[in-house]
Amino acid sequence: MKSEFDISGLFYMIDEYKFRKYLNIKRKNSLINKPDIMVVMMNPGGSKPVDGIDNNTIESEAIPDRTQKQIMQVMTSCGLEYALVLNLSDIREPKSNTMLLKVLEMDKKGVVHSIFDDRRKDDFDSIFVKDIPVIFAWGVGKGLKELAENAIHRVNDKKANGVEKEGVEWAYYHPLPQVYKKQIEWVEKITKSLKSNLNEN
Repeated sequence: MKSEFDISGLFYMIDEYKFRKYLNIKRKNSLINKPDIMVVMMNPGGSKPVDGIDNNTIESEAIPDRTQKQIMQVMTSCGLEYALVLNLSDIREPKSNTMLLKVLEMDKKGVVHSIFDDRRKDDFDSIFVKDIPVIFAWGVGKGLKELAENAIHRVNDKKANGVEKEGVEWAYYHPLPQVYKKQIEWVEKITKSLKSNLNEN
């Protein structure tokens, strides 16, 4: 699956913090230049640039992970070629608990780490592609509430696709739950939702 796609992103740094602004997942030999789906997840996790340059001004090839494979499976099932991934926070930190601590730390320091922050509206407007399907998939941890609500407000898409946690308006399950059966279910549910939306259009 991963060999069928090119993965690239824009990696940058502020002070000692390592970030990724966005990630492209594009089918090899695709001729389209504009994404046909947007994806919003929690954070870039352990994502790394292949060239090892952590502070770059241009896109570079990125090392794919298992979460991205879930997105690739949905893309393949729905006949999509190009996904653009944004995150609630740009911080590259694989451990979610540590990531939330870093978010609090950066907020105190005034480091604007989320593209959905009002102070990065121009950044968001230049990257986010409207009028195409959107997947929300950042997880259901309580510490994400404020970041998630900011993203929902900024994206403002009433038809966004996602597996919602019952009774929690801002919580959408992550693509890669620990239980393998749940991973399969996530792909199936998102695929069904997306196909329904695509047929409407």
